[in-house]
Amino acid sequence: MSDVVPGGTLRLSETLTVTRVGYGTLQLAGPMAYGPPRDRDEALAVLRAAVRSGITHLDTSDYYGPHLVNGLVREALHPYREGLRIATKVGARRTADRGWPAALSRPELIQAVHDNLDHLGLEALDLVNLRMTDTLAARDIVEPFTVLAELRDQGLIRNLGVSNVSAEQVEAARGIAPVVAVQNYYNVAFRQDDALVDRCAELGIAFVPFWPLGGFRPLQAAPLERVAAELGATARQIALAWLLHRSPTILLIPGTSTRAHLVQNIAAATIDLPSRALHILNAIGAPTH
Repeated sequence: MSDVVPGGTLRLSETLTVTRVGYGTLQLAGPMAYGPPRDRDEALAVLRAAVRSGITHLDTSDYYGPHLVNGLVREALHPYREGLRIATKVGARRTADRGWPAALSRPELIQAVHDNLDHLGLEALDLVNLRMTDTLAARDIVEPFTVLAELRDQGLIRNLGVSNVSAEQVEAARGIAPVVAVQNYYNVAFRQDDALVDRCAELGIAFVPFWPLGGFRPLQAAPLERVAAELGATARQIALAWLLHRSPTILLIPGTSTRAHLVQNIAAATIDLPSRALHILNAIGAPTH
């Protein structure tokens, strides 16, 4: 195992310190995070390589697959290396048409937490993010987040986060229990949450961009490609490097289903972005008025 991971670490609570460069497991499932992996052996190898590299932040969910990816995590890594922290998400379920409808009722959330525990082979989850769906109203997060806070009090969850949320929902959740992470859609080209990124930094809360590389449709931006060519890197690497520069509390969880891309993603943390490059990159997704 590597002693030093590029990008350093971030301490989120007394029980949670992770490498700023993590690994997201979404792409280990089939297309649209549904069904078995295209290459099962490679999926297992990627997970093991991520941990061997020194990554201590693994982001997953039992609705990837569904249920399949957590099984891969357990098969590849259990018993888990000391210091490895596994974050998961609840609040949605999968349908046969590959949809992601909300699953925010008390019974659904309790079942989801227990499913994650069982499929990962854990007695307590390091971090559970509550994924909201179809609403940004503060009042709508209160009931489901309270359920997770109760499970935290019972010792089934160590830390809580929120996902796919508004700034108002973050504040409402913080009024119920400590929030250590916010996981929202954000990348160099999609900057709708700029203010929330800064607010999280002020509070010492991790901001964890999902789809940091554009999601199911990869980022495509001519300025990004130009900076990458000038710095001798890939566009993916530059997009990740920009996120690390953007805020000291941003954590990366890029997903990949190959070891080659995993190595490239980790190397992104070693890229120094000169001021001219940052100026170009900052303009890609800057809000227009």
